[in-house]
Amino acid sequence: SPDRSGFPLCSDKQRAMRSLSIFKGAPPPAPMIPNMFRIILFSVCTLMQVYVFWRLGSVPFVIRHVSRRTVGTVGLLLWVLLFCGLFWGHRGSGPWAAILELLSMNWLGVLLLALACLLMVDVGTGFGLLWRGIAPVLRGWALAAAAVLSMAAMVQGARPPVVENYEVSVPDLPKHMDGTVIVGIADLHLGSLLGQGWLQKRVIQVNALKPDMVVLLGDILEGHGPFHKPLIPVFRKLSAPLGIWAVPGNHEAYGNYEAAVRLMEEAGSRVLCNQWVEIRPGFVVAGVEDLTIARRQGKAPHQVSSTLEGCPPGTTVLLSHTPWQVEAAARAGTDLMLCGHTHGGQIWPFGYLVRLVYPMLAGEYHMDGMTVIVCRGTGTWGPRMRLWNPGEILRVTLRCAG
Repeated sequence: SPDRSGFPLCSDKQRAMRSLSIFKGAPPPAPMIPNMFRIILFSVCTLMQVYVFWRLGSVPFVIRHVSRRTVGTVGLLLWVLLFCGLFWGHRGSGPWAAILELLSMNWLGVLLLALACLLMVDVGTGFGLLWRGIAPVLRGWALAAAAVLSMAAMVQGARPPVVENYEVSVPDLPKHMDGTVIVGIADLHLGSLLGQGWLQKRVIQVNALKPDMVVLLGDILEGHGPFHKPLIPVFRKLSAPLGIWAVPGNHEAYGNYEAAVRLMEEAGSRVLCNQWVEIRPGFVVAGVEDLTIARRQGKAPHQVSSTLEGCPPGTTVLLSHTPWQVEAAARAGTDLMLCGHTHGGQIWPFGYLVRLVYPMLAGEYHMDGMTVIVCRGTGTWGPRMRLWNPGEILRVTLRCAG
C-alpha cells in the first residue's frame, strides 16, 4: 500500500517501518558530541595559535617593526574571538551571532593555513637547526603565503557551487528511465552563516537542471542553533517528478534529532533511514542513517547490508551521507551510491588528512560494478573558505548499459 507521499513501501512493510521507527524513536546519543568536539577543537586551536605566534615573533620584519606586547595582545584577542565564536556564536542566532561565528571560523581557517605553511618551512629547515640565518626569513614568507592563500580561500568560499555532471551506465535500468537525471546536494550546513537567501539561490540552481529526482545527502542543517522554519517554504520550491529524497547526516543528530527530521519532512522531502522504496517498477532508492553516528551506537558493521535486504531486481540507488561500507553496498547489488560528508577536504591541503579516514574523498569511484559518487559539499562547514575544492551540486544522468 502507498505511504503518505504516494510511493509504495518496500515489500516487507513491517521491516521497513521497524527500521524507520528505530530512526525516529531512538535518536543517537549525540547532543553531547558537539560540546566535547568544541572543547577538543578549542584546545587544539590554542596549541596551534601558540605555535603560530611563537614563530611569528621570530620573523625579522616583525621583530623590527612590532613590539612583543603588540604581538601578544593581538594573539590574545584572536584567541578570545575563537573562544567566543565556538562556544557562543555557533549556538546563537541573529546578526551578532552570525558575525561572531563568521569572524572566528574564518580566523580558524587562516590559522590552519598559517600552521601548514610554517610547518613546511620548519620541517625543511629542521625547525631552525639548519640554515639558521635564513630560516626566520623563510617563516616570514610562509606567513605571507598563508595570508594570500587565506584571501583566495575566502573568495572561493563565497562563490556559488559549481555543477558537476556525471553519466552512469546502469545494466538493469528500465529502458523507459534511460536519461533519468538525479540532482544531488550535500552538506548545506544551513544555520547562522548560510540561511534562507543562500538556500533560495541553490533551489533556483537545482531546478534549472530539470531533475527527475532530487536527493539531499545529509548535513542539510548545521544542527547546533535554532531550527529555521522560514527554510521550509524555500525547500518546497524544489521540483522533481520522482520526488525529493533525503538521508540524515551527522549534523542532524547534533541538535534536536527529531526536530531536524520533522523539518526536512515538512519541507517536502521523504527521509529514508535504513529503508528502501521501489518508486517505479525495477527502480529502487534506499537510504541509511549516518554511518559515523551508527558506529558510535554499535550498529554500523551491517547497516548497509541489512538495509538493502529484500530489494527487488532492477536498479538500486543508495543514499549514504558517509562514504563507508562501499563493499557491502556493491555485494548487495547496488548500482549507484551517492554520498557526501568529506567536503573534499574543503581547504587544501587538509584533504590529505581527510583521505586517511575517507579514502573515497570526492568524485567518481568504482567498486565491483557499482559506481560511487562523493559530493564535495554544496555549502561549507566552519570557515566560509574553500581552497581548490569548490562547492558542488551533482547532476547524474542514468543510462541503460549497452
